[in-house]
Amino acid sequence: MAKAKQRSSSASQRREEVKKQRQQRITSSQNRQSQPRGSGRGRSKQKQRPWGLVVGTLLVIAAVIGVFIYLSHQSTGTGTGGGNTGSTPTSPSVLNAVTHVSPTVLANVGTGGQQKILVSLKGGSPSILLGPRGKPEFFYMGAEYCPFCAAERWAVVVALSRFGTFSKLNQTTSSATDVYPNTPTFTFYQSTYTSQYIDFVAVEETTNQPDGSGGYTTLQTPTAEQQNLISKYDGPPYLSSAGSIPFIDIGNQYVMQGANYSPDVLSGHSWQDIAHDLSNSDSPVTKGIVGSANYLTAAICLATNQQPASVCKADPVPQIEQSLGKSAFNAGGAQVGLGAPLSQAVIRRPE
Repeated sequence: MAKAKQRSSSASQRREEVKKQRQQRITSSQNRQSQPRGSGRGRSKQKQRPWGLVVGTLLVIAAVIGVFIYLSHQSTGTGTGGGNTGSTPTSPSVLNAVTHVSPTVLANVGTGGQQKILVSLKGGSPSILLGPRGKPEFFYMGAEYCPFCAAERWAVVVALSRFGTFSKLNQTTSSATDVYPNTPTFTFYQSTYTSQYIDFVAVEETTNQPDGSGGYTTLQTPTAEQQNLISKYDGPPYLSSAGSIPFIDIGNQYVMQGANYSPDVLSGHSWQDIAHDLSNSDSPVTKGIVGSANYLTAAICLATNQQPASVCKADPVPQIEQSLGKSAFNAGGAQVGLGAPLSQAVIRRPE
């Protein structure tokens, strides 16, 4: 009896031990399944995810700002200074139209009814004006408020685009309070132009924003060398009015001042309207812009020794070149061939 009771007690103890071991295994298994969710490593990863996103976003923003700052310092202008300007990026469609005028349109327009508009400096045997990259320099002096500069910039862009590429070019208007107010145009301030044939150097002296004293806010100041160039050639005996804008010097071979067609041609038109018209050879807008551009193209070809041939041998460039040998400044002291009377075609630079 005692032995039976002892076996029963032993069996009961073994069952109790088995029960305890089973409970321990269940508890241990539950602890292992919950550890990744409640462990320090798991919590750390959950907290790091939003911070990583924030840091990554900040890095992207910083990179974009860095690129913007870099591009904002890339300019064809070499004058000193700077200021606020009301310009905005040119729409891709407008930029494409003005920089890719059809060869057929260029040939059909010819001179656009304009006469000789460039003055030859060859008689004085001046040294060739070379730009910062050692190529013949196309020097432009103007101001954003100036309506005649506004008109001529369209022609300058068309002509220069045959020799290189504008990768950055902003649009603006002339002064709202001057003659031919709000003429749509571009600004060469902080523009970017590259060419293997010609160096383009531009100075925009002022913005189109009044400075409160009867003038306009200063934007760029010519360097000493540029000022010497202006003082020497932007006036008699080469040009009829001293210190007028726009002023263009193409390699010290040809100079001009004023617009070669009236800004009134552009009145009431938007940038898109003008760009669209550049496909129509019969448009007064196209005749003014492209006619002037063809003259500038011919002068550039003479400065680059007829390079590239694909441009310089295309009509009407060879024909226009033949007319550029003699000065357009006659003995009577008046520059002929301007699209408007002299008093309307140029603006005196402020002293």
